[in-house]
Amino acid sequence: MTGLFLCQTAAADIYRYEDGQGTVHFTDSPTDKRFKIFMRDIKKDRRLRTMLRMSRAVNPAVYDSIIKRCANKYGVSVSLIKAVIHAESGYNPNAVSSKGASGLMQLMPSTARSLKVNDAFDPADNVEGGVKYLRFLLDTFRGDVSLALAAYNAGLGKVARYGGIPPYAETRNYVNRVLSYMQTYQTN
Repeated sequence: MTGLFLCQTAAADIYRYEDGQGTVHFTDSPTDKRFKIFMRDIKKDRRLRTMLRMSRAVNPAVYDSIIKRCANKYGVSVSLIKAVIHAESGYNPNAVSSKGASGLMQLMPSTARSLKVNDAFDPADNVEGGVKYLRFLLDTFRGDVSLALAAYNAGLGKVARYGGIPPYAETRNYVNRVLSYMQTYQTN
């Protein structure tokens, strides 16, 4: 329990060194090259913060009622919503991307604001906003799921500029992955 407490309250990187007599030394400001990093300050280390958030993922079935409610409200298929959540966050409500997108459906802050999402980490609020945005994209692209997904990933402007799915490997892989997940969710 104490180790967990220390990890959560660490204010600096901690270094460790074991001398020849077996005595272990700790410091936050090493003066000897034999000290090696023992614990990183999670406030400064984005990768560790992301791993900590990812460790809080839960059972996807927990979100079924939210997903079904939003699917009915906006006329978007349950399988598409689940596939987007699966691809975007792996069902982790605390996920944050390197670009700043957050929550189950990985909403960018500006998109979340425009959709009136008050708390992107609140699953109900996040899914509501994400599904509302999917509905908008599906309407914009006359029901073309592939183009809607491309816009969800790369942005509406990029899809418009290229007149279709942009030539980015990340976006093309994303569209294929979500369509594959969607097919699996439809089958189950």
